[in-house]
Amino acid sequence: MIKIYNTMSRTKETFKPLVDHKVSMYVCGPTVYNYIHIGNARSIIAFDTIRRYFEYRGFEVKFVSNFTDVDDKMINSAREQGITVPELADRYIGAFKKDVQAVNVEPATLNPRATENIDDIIAFIADLMDKGFAYAVDGDVYYRARKFSKYGALSHQNIDELEQGASQHVDDEETARKEDPIDFALWKAAKGDEIAWKAPWGTGRPGWHIECSVMSTKYLGDTFDIHGGGEDLQFPHHENEIAQSEAKTGKQFARYWMHNGFVTVGDDNEKMSKSLGNFVTVHDLVQKINPQVLRFLMSTTQYRRPIQYTQASLQDAKNNLEKLQNAFINLNYRLQGAQGAADATVAEQAAQLETDFITAMDDDFNAQNGITVVYEFARLINVYSEKTAVNAEQINQLLTSYAKMAAVFGIELKQIENDDAEIDELVKQRDQARADRDFKTSDRLRDQLKEMGVILEDTPQGTRWRKKDE
Repeated sequence: MIKIYNTMSRTKETFKPLVDHKVSMYVCGPTVYNYIHIGNARSIIAFDTIRRYFEYRGFEVKFVSNFTDVDDKMINSAREQGITVPELADRYIGAFKKDVQAVNVEPATLNPRATENIDDIIAFIADLMDKGFAYAVDGDVYYRARKFSKYGALSHQNIDELEQGASQHVDDEETARKEDPIDFALWKAAKGDEIAWKAPWGTGRPGWHIECSVMSTKYLGDTFDIHGGGEDLQFPHHENEIAQSEAKTGKQFARYWMHNGFVTVGDDNEKMSKSLGNFVTVHDLVQKINPQVLRFLMSTTQYRRPIQYTQASLQDAKNNLEKLQNAFINLNYRLQGAQGAADATVAEQAAQLETDFITAMDDDFNAQNGITVVYEFARLINVYSEKTAVNAEQINQLLTSYAKMAAVFGIELKQIENDDAEIDELVKQRDQARADRDFKTSDRLRDQLKEMGVILEDTPQGTRWRKKDE
């Protein structure tokens, strides 16, 4: 049974979906005013890994993740670039899709945009006003947070403490218009010529929090299984989503709340963020390194733990990824001439490792323990690949199980196809020189191949070669 650490209860709970063998899941997406940085990618990859594990376990997952395509940052960035907000959104949604595809993130079932759901947002706000949970002031609309009795439950904060914190901003123009300092905006009145829509209470645009309440319930229903996002979204964003949604529907909003840890930078473990200026964009990074290395780093740490981003951590990820890939290549190579009988002991060991993998990942998607099992599987197939006689059917069974486990982490294991005739010829010449005990020629050819970026592997089954970093 899969157990999930529920932020709401602060405990691990056995996952029981609303519908058998199906998972409904909403994860807060990016505000598309710039390229995503690897701190953003952490959440995207973490929940993609969780989704993949559900699928590995036989669940059908409906995965919804939104685009916030209108807010202050969008308006300011579009103005600076001399383009419209929709043009800005289209540009960075396109960039987002390319970046997440590079790190092997499965496409969401739906990626709704806030601006495509304005009518639903207006209707949602009107319903809250009819129920007395919202009020209009000079074209703005605010939510009466104190009226929602469970406000603060997700972030485990006392509402009076929230009021004390908010009261430090009583001189703020917006706060002065509110009935209560802790109330938050559902609709913002238009200023000047900025992008806006007509609503019964005045022309403007939606607040940030209302977007996710509308889009999650519209596409997943009033109650759905899992709501996820970065731990920084617990308050106020997710707290406000709960207040809005449950006030409108009278039903539980999300049954399980999941929050991923931050990415920190350097030895000081400083949180990565655009505001601190210490961020690295996925767009830039994947042009410098194999995107699978970034994916490996992000997906093999348990989602609630922080990830320290350093050159050393990237190098460790690269080295471990190569070990897994090489194990796959080693065993795949043995399909040539495989005529031995199956080994029952190897089959039993493989089956036990699959069980161990499920045990590890069922425990709140413990990726660190899960990838440890994959390493053990790699060792098993490396040992098997060294046997004098191997069985083709057993090789294929091992490769299939191994690749399926690795795929949970977004790791694509594949046999490298070497089709360079020049290199093939040089390798054959070296093999012949070695057979003739002409070691001078053999060494010269080895050095020549090395200069060409070719790595040679001498095995009992013959010489194999691959290009460096493939």
